[in-house]
Amino acid sequence: MAFGQQSGPPASTRQVRELLALLNDAGHTDFREARGPMGFTQRQAAGKFTRGEAEAFIARLQGNEPHGASLAVVPAKLSAQEQLLRHLPAEQLAAELRRRGWTVTEPVASSSTA
Repeated sequence: MAFGQQSGPPASTRQVRELLALLNDAGHTDFREARGPMGFTQRQAAGKFTRGEAEAFIARLQGNEPHGASLAVVPAKLSAQEQLLRHLPAEQLAAELRRRGWTVTEPVASSSTA
């Protein structure tokens, strides 16, 4: 596969329009502006997606992404500090925030009605 080429069938016009509408609802003006926050590649920032990529981003923006699922997209580069913070246990991070004078609350456990 040549550099910059997508690996799959292109997204439909409907998918691209839906994705752009969801990005607009999330406060982004266009694909290029959403590149960093969404982790778009340069190709995706130009509005070119495969069907699978478009489906995954749409699901993510609609909040329908399955728990633990991740997009096959390289996220925006994180600083060393941001990478470290992502790997800290929540309890350790909360303790450090409290030490600095922040108020930290425990997450609310969600109850499922199966």
